[in-house]
Amino acid sequence: MSEQPSILIVDDELLIRDLLYDFFSSHGWDIATAENGSKALGILKDKDIDLVLTDLKMPEMDGMDLTRQMRDDYPDIPVVIMTGFPSVDSAVAALRSRVADYVTKPFNINELYKIVQSHLTETEEK
Repeated sequence: MSEQPSILIVDDELLIRDLLYDFFSSHGWDIATAENGSKALGILKDKDIDLVLTDLKMPEMDGMDLTRQMRDDYPDIPVVIMTGFPSVDSAVAALRSRVADYVTKPFNINELYKIVQSHLTETEEK
């Protein structure tokens, strides 16, 4: 991992992307954003990313499809899924896809920061 963490935020809601971009950028982190899984995969090809923070439900390619595709090419990048529609089925599917964490919306931004920070620290220690 580089000196400043690099996070990819994937959410179809501009408001959430902007909020998370502003928050994590204010901590000196390098942030990229995408509005869907397809765009996120393009960013992953071009940029070193330390962690992906993705919404679960999005048009075109949702967060689970993105995670499954990432497992082939980027198995070591932790993925944190955010969802406003939590369910046992999606939580189990996330675990099966080796998602690092599963966070429900609305989230507490400071708690989300702690979760992301802990996964970045784990990755750095590997």
